[in-house]
Amino acid sequence: MDWKRLYGIFILACRSWPSASFSMSSCSSECGKTTLRGVTRSQVTDEAAVLFRLPSSHLVTALAIYCHFAHFLCWLIFRMSQSKGTVVLAYSGGLDTSCILVWLIEKGYEIIAFLANIGQEEDFTEAKKKALTLGAKKVFIEDLRKEFVEEFIWPSVQANAIYEDRYMLGTAIARPCIARRQVQIAIQEGAEFVSHGATGKGNDQIRFELTCYAFQPSIQIIAPWRMPEFYNRFIGRTDLMQYAKEHDIPIPVTPKNPWSMDANLMHISYESGILENPKNHGPPDLFQMTTDPSKSPNQSDVLEIEFKKGVPIKVTNLNDKTTISSSLELFEYLNKIAEKHGVGRIDIVENRFIGMKSRGIYETPGGTILHHAHMDIETFTMDREVRKIKQGLSITFSTQIYNGFWFSPEGEFTRHCIMKSQENVEGKVQLSVFKGHVYILGRESPKSLYNEELVSMNKQGDYDPSDASGFIKINSLR
Repeated sequence: MDWKRLYGIFILACRSWPSASFSMSSCSSECGKTTLRGVTRSQVTDEAAVLFRLPSSHLVTALAIYCHFAHFLCWLIFRMSQSKGTVVLAYSGGLDTSCILVWLIEKGYEIIAFLANIGQEEDFTEAKKKALTLGAKKVFIEDLRKEFVEEFIWPSVQANAIYEDRYMLGTAIARPCIARRQVQIAIQEGAEFVSHGATGKGNDQIRFELTCYAFQPSIQIIAPWRMPEFYNRFIGRTDLMQYAKEHDIPIPVTPKNPWSMDANLMHISYESGILENPKNHGPPDLFQMTTDPSKSPNQSDVLEIEFKKGVPIKVTNLNDKTTISSSLELFEYLNKIAEKHGVGRIDIVENRFIGMKSRGIYETPGGTILHHAHMDIETFTMDREVRKIKQGLSITFSTQIYNGFWFSPEGEFTRHCIMKSQENVEGKVQLSVFKGHVYILGRESPKSLYNEELVSMNKQGDYDPSDASGFIKINSLR
């Protein structure tokens, strides 16, 4: 039986039995008007009798009993039939994505909110409660920290990934991790759409969406900040605040900083607001992951970091003998040490993939320590010509990450080549962390290509200095 027709039948039947004590104000819906055209009272009785398998003589009593339940059930089914579909929204609990959640519901979508824990400071319980209160039918909170470290940060360390010589790609690395899980939830829940709160001017929209398409080419994406009906309505933060008040969306009590911030386990980025003027200095109270180097301790921390196949497997603090070998805890510990000494701050202007320059301030504490340590052990253990090729791959890979092509065929190929290059990158690096800097102190490796006897100025070794004459003459022939 057609459910919309059934809805109309019950509305008409209930009007015939006034003893049903519920409000009929909602029963004059367009659905009821449409489905009842050409339907007579006798048809209602006959069809309902067949539906319930009851004699017509018992129908009056039966309908009086079932009216309340049937009205609600049919209304619910009708509403579901009118839904535009289910959207998995990348939700942060902040003002933007909370307004997007309510706005999408207004547009007729059912919302599944997805929160990824990638190490940011967040009250996930409160965020879940907020999403449900605002109308999300489900909320997924996924702890992705370990896979973020092992599947995204470690390959970036192996690559010495750094964009335009300075940016260590903390946000760019996190996006494919988040978006992969988002689209997996969409597939699992049978959702036709995914949505995000990335702006139409930035890189994140590209990173989110290319990842989603890589895992589900048929997925449909709703990007409100690229939709005229959304961005023309919400010109700025004031419009979002007003919308939040009108729709009972909780608004932060404390004033928002005059810049935007994105945090994860690897770094924090700051941009927009007062930082859009590249001449403006970042305020001293901006930084959250690192201590002001001028106020950091006067005693350094000396660490020994052990690598295998280019991946850190153990860190030992030679001061207090603390030793950590589990991936997540190891990275968190390096963050703690770097924070203490003010390591990892940069202020840069970069070239966005979409075609404009932007100013960003970044803190990447633990990642900065690992970058210096890995560069050292790699040079110590890798053939010179292989490393030249690998340096080119590093630049290519960094650009692929920044532009959102982590899961592209070329991205996977580049990662595979870099991983191959790391087979002999093994050993220990000793370093000092002090006053905003990382100082390499020494290194050792069973795979070292360093020949102390050959390079020594005090031994001849297996080398004839006179051979250098021919080498120089050959290189002069240009």
